[in-house]
Amino acid sequence: MTEKNKVDVYIGGRNFTVVGNETEEYVKSIAAYVNSKIREAQKKNDRLNDSMAQILVAFNIADEYHRVYKELNELKKEIVEPMQKYEEMLETLKNANKRIEELENQCNLYKDELLETKLDSENKDRMLKKYKQASELKEEELKENQKIIKNLQDKLFDSQIELVEIKKELDETLKHFNENS
Repeated sequence: MTEKNKVDVYIGGRNFTVVGNETEEYVKSIAAYVNSKIREAQKKNDRLNDSMAQILVAFNIADEYHRVYKELNELKKEIVEPMQKYEEMLETLKNANKRIEELENQCNLYKDELLETKLDSENKDRMLKKYKQASELKEEELKENQKIIKNLQDKLFDSQIELVEIKKELDETLKHFNENS
């Protein structure tokens, strides 16, 4: 249980002991406020005795309290809708942040896929270049082989012609030899 504070104060020309949970500074500030209101009421109307001034001040403070209390309740009512909207906005923000996180994760996956695709494309480009170079070498080799084949075919043709001519000469020489023999 909290220890109660006892504070002696002077209000309206009388001493009081106030017992409560509030600090001494707070209680004395309230007493000073009430005393200032009493002095103010007595300055405005010098026909008021101490008791009447105190009742008038109590009435004015009660009026002030009720106005502030009413205003506080109206403000509480006014903040209900914004507070509900605030809760809705917090939920919307939470959902938006969750969606952003999902999109960032998806974006990272796409980045990884893009990187893999780029690396794969670069590898395929290197392989294509390698095959193209090999193809060019084979084409050169094919052209050389075609030239060799053409030369060999020409030599074969020339040899066949020479063979035919030699055969013809041999036939004539044999014919001539047979005739002379």
